[in-house]
Amino acid sequence: MRANYPKGMGGAGNMNAMLQQAQKMQEEMAAKQEELDNREYDISAGGGAVSLKISGKKQILALDIDPEIVDPDDIETLSDILIAAVNEAIKRVDDTNNSEMSKITGALGMPGMPGLF
Repeated sequence: MRANYPKGMGGAGNMNAMLQQAQKMQEEMAAKQEELDNREYDISAGGGAVSLKISGKKQILALDIDPEIVDPDDIETLSDILIAAVNEAIKRVDDTNNSEMSKITGALGMPGMPGLF
């Protein structure tokens, strides 16, 4: 039994085109992921009292703390500022990665599919 496809919707040619498009998207996504992994982001928190550099792989590369905010009697504030800086850094990497990958999947008519391949 053969399936009857509407004109322009079936056959091996259409399947091959879809496979080629998926392969192209996979290659573009791999190249983009490598580019994103190599990016570095500068983040600051606490009005600039803490700054850090994070890689696209979410590895902290540098952390600078303004000595004026180091108060041995108030470690909690320093901890809060450090946590805010790290969380903002991770969020920035994730947001950038999601945005860049959706440009690829959306351009090929497949929105919302980052990480599929």
